Amino acid sequence: MFEISIQLFAVARDLAGCKTVTLTLPEGATVAMLREKLYAQVPALVPLAESMQIAVDQEYAIDETLLTAAQEVALIPPVSGG
Repeated sequence: MFEISIQLFAVARDLAGCKTVTLTLPEGATVAMLREKLYAQVPALVPLAESMQIAVDQEYAIDETLLTAAQEVALIPPVSGG
């Protein structure tokens, strides 16, 4: 087991009411497992789940990406502009 902190930005930070969320994950955890646990711990983020991206060490990650405790993880919400 290891702890990993997820940085939240923009609307994700507003919905969660915090800048970071810390999760405990098992060894061999993937981004998909992180998503599942994150949305269970912070249900306010569920409405954005379909459009949310996860970045690991400043690169977009796929659900199969393996995670370790030393990585930098960020939740990237959809961006709108005009």
